[in-house]
Amino acid sequence: MSTTVPAIDPTALRARLDRAREAAGTAGVDALLMAPGSDLRYLLGGTGTSFERLTCLVVPTGAPAVLVVPKLEAPGYAAVPTEELGVEIATWVDAEDPYTLVASRLGGVSRVALGDMMPALHVLGLRRALPGAEQVLAGPIVRELRMRKDAAEVAALRRAGAAIDRVHARMAEFVRVGRTEAAAGADIAAAIVEEGHTVAEFVIVGSGPNGASPHHSLSDRVFEAGDVVVVDIGGPVAEGYCSDSTRTYVLGEPRQQDVADTYAVLQAAQAAAVEAVRPGVAAQDVDAAARRIIADAGFGEYFIHRTGHGIGLDVHEDPYIVAGNTLPLEPGMAFSVEPGIYQPGRWGARIEDIVVVTEDGVEPLNVRPHELTVLPA
Repeated sequence: MSTTVPAIDPTALRARLDRAREAAGTAGVDALLMAPGSDLRYLLGGTGTSFERLTCLVVPTGAPAVLVVPKLEAPGYAAVPTEELGVEIATWVDAEDPYTLVASRLGGVSRVALGDMMPALHVLGLRRALPGAEQVLAGPIVRELRMRKDAAEVAALRRAGAAIDRVHARMAEFVRVGRTEAAAGADIAAAIVEEGHTVAEFVIVGSGPNGASPHHSLSDRVFEAGDVVVVDIGGPVAEGYCSDSTRTYVLGEPRQQDVADTYAVLQAAQAAAVEAVRPGVAAQDVDAAARRIIADAGFGEYFIHRTGHGIGLDVHEDPYIVAGNTLPLEPGMAFSVEPGIYQPGRWGARIEDIVVVTEDGVEPLNVRPHELTVLPA
């Protein structure tokens, strides 16, 4: 089943397919086999859902691509400009073997790359149909293409960033003393859609001690005066590109005496990491810029995750801003910068912006204030 998505210039899509074919050949792969998901959307401009019936984009390195799709689901791909892309549609019906159909279009191959999230049901079916072909992951091939966003992708990320900023600007409507995290989260999820997203992909509202759990989500805890509240929210806009932004709030005067000073350390660390972003800098150096400030202030043990992750059609994708990643940053790379300080049983804080590497520096896509925002108690 496919869903309608905004049209993408067929010329751009054909260039993506050509680059994917070339990258596969360079990697020693005879064909890419992509199931519905973000990689398929990147290459075809259409999306779908993988059920028990196989849908698979077959991209041989030396032949035209073919979309193998159940006949009953083929109408969902009618908006894909297959003729302009040089992609054939090959349908199959129940009682036919789609894996044999894929194999017949490939002939003798020795190595195929499968989409990272392809269900095991289909992986094993393709292994049976192509017994002589080694199966490897397509992720290392496709991510090299997806990491560098073009102008249209960056524009979609800008729209997503502006939309989630509008939700953060409304936070006083949702986070109020006497309400629960769950109630606030439901209203925030609705606002995410109201402000321009297709769906609320995630809503984290961590108040008081819950804020010390980076991936807390929601609970029935009631907001109290003096609570520090971490709000991490995001979702896709119509083009499929995602937002992801975190701000930290306090309901009136914070109860803990160390909140202001500790938060100042976090704010300095996040600013330093953003400032470090520019072409040629290693991803790990951006992480180090934030981590150094937090560690020097004595909070190193409370910064328990990487500084950032890439973002695009997936909320989390390459490049990852983490120690050990020596990848040089390049223009068009988009990722989060989100250091945090989490004190178990007490409170936590995180500041997160999405940024894009430009030709000579960095463009933050979130512009809400970075200060600890005081909400009415």
